[in-house]
Amino acid sequence: MITAALDDVARWAAAAGLDAHGVTDAAPFDEARMRIDERKAAGLHAGMYFTYGKPERSTDPTHLLDGARSIVVGALLYRRDRVEQMPGGPRAAVARYVWEPYYDQLHDRLEVVAAELRSIGAAAVVVLDDNRMVDRAAAYRAGLGWFGKNTNLLSDDLGSWFVLGSVVTDAVIEPANTPMADGCRSCNRCQVACPTGALDTAGVLDARRCLAWLVQAAGTFPPQFREALGDRIYGCDDCQAVCPPNVRDERTRSVPVVADDATTTVDLLELLRSSDDELTAQYGQWYIPRRRPEYLRRNALVALGNVAEPRRELANGRGADVDEVLVRMLQSKHVVEVGHAIWAARRLGRDELVSRCVTGGTASLDPAIVAELDRSVPSR
Repeated sequence: MITAALDDVARWAAAAGLDAHGVTDAAPFDEARMRIDERKAAGLHAGMYFTYGKPERSTDPTHLLDGARSIVVGALLYRRDRVEQMPGGPRAAVARYVWEPYYDQLHDRLEVVAAELRSIGAAAVVVLDDNRMVDRAAAYRAGLGWFGKNTNLLSDDLGSWFVLGSVVTDAVIEPANTPMADGCRSCNRCQVACPTGALDTAGVLDARRCLAWLVQAAGTFPPQFREALGDRIYGCDDCQAVCPPNVRDERTRSVPVVADDATTTVDLLELLRSSDDELTAQYGQWYIPRRRPEYLRRNALVALGNVAEPRRELANGRGADVDEVLVRMLQSKHVVEVGHAIWAARRLGRDELVSRCVTGGTASLDPAIVAELDRSVPSR
């Protein structure tokens, strides 16, 4: 039996550049399995696969490594300051966790720890952002934080702006940490801040209403949540932005500026003009439904309908650009693009474009298009 000392693990984690780490045993995550089953039965997962797809696997670390005895959990902070974008056309916001390839960075750091374990004869497997293990459950049991009312793992020291990953090993490492007590107490700021009420039940996420999931889900973007999407194109940070540990952290901790090539916002007109290959090259690291770029354009069209300012765009010469992009999408071969372009055009008061490009054509016979044409759209 191979053993590793906690002091050695701490030294390896520090040398690897992890912002926090903890150790737990590799016993099954029975509580997490029960919660997954409950939420699937209630439909709260909204068809999300990830760790819901095979909970018998994602809640048992021995499926990752036969003979697994311990788990080293690592956290990497991703809060960054960003340089303000230059004024220009309508732009959409991107969630902080994908501004840079933080999971790639975390993977490399966890591999440093895994290599140390292998050097003493242990087997070690790195797992993160993967449907093979419930990383939040491992992090909770390793003492890195508590489950907040927004379902994120929270820490008084780190807040929640961090990504998580683990090293599963057959080495025996005696854990020193215990699960952290709930620190939310009576605070419900995240629930109030959620734009769609997806957190109405504390500690339970209704994915059917969560914007961060809906931008990744296939099909029609739910009409009742399109206005709530606002300027977002990928992810939603609202519940984290108001969380007291994060607010305190922003006031007290200096952070680096995001990398020059980071994607913090997206030029909507440029995106909607881009080819499939260009979009895949630029945004292929995102979870785009079925790897089909039309779903990225779908999100962009909803955001465009919410953020474009028709009068201002006309005044600065971009109004024609907005119309040109809308016409392009209204004439698309993809029903999902046409349908959401109808909504965006009407929201921006461009009903004449819909009449010219869609009404009376073959596209208008598709049931999804008929539904969009019949739908009442609040103009801006």
